[in-house]
Amino acid sequence: MCTKFILIESMEILSTIPQYHTLLGSFLILWLVWFIAKKRYNRHERVPTEDEVEKKLAEWKPEPLIPTSQANHSSLYPRCITSKAGKRIIVDGKDCLNLGTHNYLGLTENNEIEKGAIAAIRKYGIGSCGPRGFYGTVDVHLELEERLANYTDTEEAVVYSYGFSTIASSIAAYCKRKDIIFVDEKVNFAIQKGLDASKANVKYFKHNDVNDLRNLLMKQAELDKQNSKKATKIKRFLIVEGIYMNTGNICPLPELVSLCKEYKLRIFIDESISFGTLGAQGKGVTEHFGIPRHEIDMIMGSLEWAIGSIGGFCVGTSFVIEHHRLSGLGYCFSASLPPLLTSAAITSLDIMKNNPQIFKSLKDNCVAINSGLQDIHCLECSSFPESPVKHVYLKEKLDSDTEKNILSKISEKCIENNLAVVTPIYLEAERDLPRPSLRLCISTLLNKNDIDFALNILKKCTEEVLSA
Repeated sequence: MCTKFILIESMEILSTIPQYHTLLGSFLILWLVWFIAKKRYNRHERVPTEDEVEKKLAEWKPEPLIPTSQANHSSLYPRCITSKAGKRIIVDGKDCLNLGTHNYLGLTENNEIEKGAIAAIRKYGIGSCGPRGFYGTVDVHLELEERLANYTDTEEAVVYSYGFSTIASSIAAYCKRKDIIFVDEKVNFAIQKGLDASKANVKYFKHNDVNDLRNLLMKQAELDKQNSKKATKIKRFLIVEGIYMNTGNICPLPELVSLCKEYKLRIFIDESISFGTLGAQGKGVTEHFGIPRHEIDMIMGSLEWAIGSIGGFCVGTSFVIEHHRLSGLGYCFSASLPPLLTSAAITSLDIMKNNPQIFKSLKDNCVAINSGLQDIHCLECSSFPESPVKHVYLKEKLDSDTEKNILSKISEKCIENNLAVVTPIYLEAERDLPRPSLRLCISTLLNKNDIDFALNILKKCTEEVLSA
């Protein structure tokens, strides 16, 4: 009777337990049995012999860490430079007129800048050894930012230690996931990496095609009407270059600003090339078109082209620029610009301010080179006449590899004849690789004889290569 009573009580207790508890308990018991059995099996697992190990190693063929490179790849045969990259440059032992480096104002050989940099080394040492927000801010950083803001007629400036990271960090600091960015399809690689980092919704429009941009904006406006509540939470940006590195063309800024007002876009401009080259005082594309600075939300730029130093900057309102000091990753986490390079940039700004005639000289040289290129019948140049960067293409369009090979031979022959011109090299990771070209960089250091020499050698070498 007692046993029967206990059994009945047990059945009643089990009937009160929810079914899922029973299933969970059963699963845990089965898992524990499997785990113990597996552990015992592994303990007695056979150790492979040395012959078996050697056989496995002999059969193993690991994938290469890098892809197989072409035997004639240009990176395997770099040219050797044994001089300063000034008006003239020694390339592989050849003393050449330099049209290959971005020394637009001829400041890389300036004695005044060199003396200022040496004095800065003696006072501050070589590097700053820390980010700006910790212990990397030196008084010359603050002075350079103040000078840049004053020179560009903006409220405030922020200085980065590397030109590429300036552009990429600036975009990612403001543009976030779900934002919409309208971008010219020919923007440089730094902007492309900034777009990747932002994770925003990117919409490309045809190069310098305002009508194509307008069509994209109209389509987006129609989509916004379908969900107006969601649309009010989306930020919209337009990102362009003042002068495009990959084409040498100037952006149609007045039309772009008009579209920004109509469709409520924030506009960012990369003025890495146009700053220090366009406008009566070298203030860039806004001065060239007479656009008030307050109509541009942010201007980004490099100190590595016209200024002849290293680093980059952003200028705009205090509200916009202060955001960099907390959200610009290239600013927050990189060691600050070395004081000697900061001092060099300050001296360059002084030279630009005190010698505005250099911008007229640069403009004249750019126009003269552009005019001369039109007379070389087998080449064409569609770059903006006043741009210091000229992209020269073969007039007869061929496949990319053939054009690249021909232009490389023209570059080599020009160097043999004491003229340094280069074929720009692009990374395979870049979006929409530009057409192969010869890139000419114009400076104020050139005189009429230099320009005539450069055009004659370029014409002669091109004809020789094409006729071979």
